[in-house]
Amino acid sequence: MIFIENENNTNPRLNLALEEYALRNFSAEHDYLLFYINEPSIIIGRNQNTLEEINHEYVDKNKIHVVRRISGGGAVYHDYGNLNFSFITNHDIKSLNNFKKFTAPVIKVLKSLGLDAELKGRNDIQVEEKKISGTAQFSTGKRMVSHGTLLLDTNLGEVVNALNVKMSKIESKGHKSVRSRVANISEYLKTPLKIEAFRQLLLEGLYEESEPFESYHLSAEEWQAVHKLKEEKYDTWDWNYGRSPKFNIQRSKRFPIGEIDLRIFVEKGYIKDFKIFGDFFGKEPTENLEALLIGNRYEKEGILEVLKDVDVKEYFGDIGKAEFIELVYGGS
Repeated sequence: MIFIENENNTNPRLNLALEEYALRNFSAEHDYLLFYINEPSIIIGRNQNTLEEINHEYVDKNKIHVVRRISGGGAVYHDYGNLNFSFITNHDIKSLNNFKKFTAPVIKVLKSLGLDAELKGRNDIQVEEKKISGTAQFSTGKRMVSHGTLLLDTNLGEVVNALNVKMSKIESKGHKSVRSRVANISEYLKTPLKIEAFRQLLLEGLYEESEPFESYHLSAEEWQAVHKLKEEKYDTWDWNYGRSPKFNIQRSKRFPIGEIDLRIFVEKGYIKDFKIFGDFFGKEPTENLEALLIGNRYEKEGILEVLKDVDVKEYFGDIGKAEFIELVYGGS
């Protein structure tokens, strides 16, 4: 495994651009590990409606970055007390959505620090029923990234201040507040630990899980390409905010795989626009599924016909086609 040096950059747009550039361009003959720490920011899941996930007034006033990532899942808050890790490997269908495989070496390091850490739910690392890490994945079909957060000493009050967390998510977890569900790793450490020291301990612990690491510093040309990706994608309003549609029908439901929230614009009986939001994890981009439905009549028979050869699990994970069609149109 090769460790990618991010040269201590803390701009979330640059770090996400670096991650995607490495995923799409670095040699498939090697696995890669990337660590990064971001300035205060909200990182939005690929399929989420940004405008409904953030507290706009608070975000603007406090100059918090808002950036969409390429993987699914929910919105998360980053700051200087949060360490992000990213494994970049070849695509393997058995590894996709297998969060246990990629979190196991991280959990081992946490246990060595005295934390009774374990993977729970879909994709959370928890200690004493409190979340200290969330993870997500994205696959190009050839390569995949499995990345996550580690809350060492983040400002948890900002999680509540900066994010608008939907009641359906809170209720589904049986808790009254976001703050009650998350904790910092520092709360469980006997000796205080700076983020830099924590980063080094984690890196050394991961070394033990693999062949000796080698570090890689990007060339000037590679950094130029990363900055270009940042400017053309991660700096743009269209990428970070631009999926918010005009709609006259909203249908949403929380499944075991996450929430699916549909915004449908129907005019004279035809689907003029169709947008899918949510915190689910899927392999295929939902834009492809949306495109299939646009232009068709908003009727069950027509929807069934359009989707007859579509495997919806590719877009959402383990959900049946009948369940999705019922969400789109209703009825049994």
